[in-house]
Amino acid sequence: MAQYPRLKELREDHDLTQTAIAKLLFTTQQQYSLYENGYREISPAMLITLADFYNTSVDYILGRTDNPNPIKK
Repeated sequence: MAQYPRLKELREDHDLTQTAIAKLLFTTQQQYSLYENGYREISPAMLITLADFYNTSVDYILGRTDNPNPIKK
């Protein structure tokens, strides 16, 4: 089972619905719900899209860091 501990938190913090994020990712609300609840693995391309959208890092979304600020290039 996949683990994406911050997908729901980020979405709710931005007052967005699953449907809105699903549209951003060109998928359905049902499919996005499976990602958010850890029943399906999300693709690296989608993780990058979400990290860019939320202005954070993929590591933060995956729970590998508690720092939500992306590393400056």
